[in-house]
Order: sequence, then C-alpha cells, then structure tokens
Amino acid sequence: MGWNFFAILSRMKYITRWALMRNTRQENICEHSQDVAVLAHGLAVLTNRRFGGRVDEGRCVLLALYHDAPEIFTGDLPTPVKYYNPAIRDAYRQVESVSANKLLSMLPDDLRQDYQGLLLPQEAETGYPEEYRLVKAADKLSALIKCVEELKQGNREFQQARRATEESIRQMHIPAADCFLEEFLPAFELTLDEQN
Repeated sequence: MGWNFFAILSRMKYITRWALMRNTRQENICEHSQDVAVLAHGLAVLTNRRFGGRVDEGRCVLLALYHDAPEIFTGDLPTPVKYYNPAIRDAYRQVESVSANKLLSMLPDDLRQDYQGLLLPQEAETGYPEEYRLVKAADKLSALIKCVEELKQGNREFQQARRATEESIRQMHIPAADCFLEEFLPAFELTLDEQN
C-alpha cells in the first residue's frame, strides 16, 4: 500500500492566498510557508541572541513549514471571515483539526506521532508555546511583507490590511517581532538597487 501524505502536501502550491484581494502577484501557501519558516527562524535567532531566549530554532522552522498544511483541504479562509466572530473562529479551528487529522491518516502509524505536533496547532501551542508564538508572529510578518510589496506596486487594495497587520504584530508584544519591524522591515520598501 502507498501513502499519500507527501503527494498531498505537494499540492500546497495550488492553494492561493488573499482570495478577497486584488493581487499584483498571486501567492500560494507553499511559498508562504517557506517565507514564514525563514521569518520564524529569524525571530527565534533574535529572541535567543538579543533577548535572552531559549527557544528551539529548528522547531520554529518545522512548525512554520507545516502551519498552513491543513489548508490543502480547507483552502485559505480570508482573515476577515475567519476572525469575524468567536463562533466562526472556533468552527474553523474544528475544521482545521479535522483536516490535520485527515493528513495524519495519510501516514503510516509509525510516523504519525512525528507529525502530529506539527499539524495540530493546539498540540504545538502546548508543547512549544514560545516557538508557537514566534511562528504566529512570523505568519503575520509574512502577511505584512505581502502588503508592503503590493503597495510598492501601487496596489492600494492592501493599505488597510497593512495598518491592521502591523498593529496586530505590535499587540503581540514580542521583542524579536518589534525588532524585526524596526530593523528589517524597512528594507522591503526598497528597490533591488537600493538594497545593494
């Protein structure tokens, strides 16, 4: 018997993000997950080096790589819908849990435990609370960077999303995320020549 887990994961590249917004460039959850993994690693390094943290940098990367995998079955539900009210948010969490368990069922029994904490957010949050928070911040940073890139292309559709996303990052009160906003985010406003 064959197992479908990795073949299904490879379909992440077909799930687009920002469905309610006009985009100058489409983004899929595969590339988004890679961006979040890089950002989560960066936040973990900042936390450990500058803020006396003891977070598992590798665990942050793994949590980030798999954080949107359940969306293979659910699609990317737009943030305004997902968080419209507590009932919708809780129902969507249940749907994500069902989706994650479906993914886990596509693995042989002896491998499921290794992926369970990566695919089920409540387990990730419980087992690695600080790492999970950094991944949530990295996820928001990735969204903020998308907003900056769209605005740089003249797409005003992302103005409000940029303000709201940056504010939500600041409200997390994560020193490494605040540091990223001050030291690293401005470079995303620059052209390639200006970055060099």
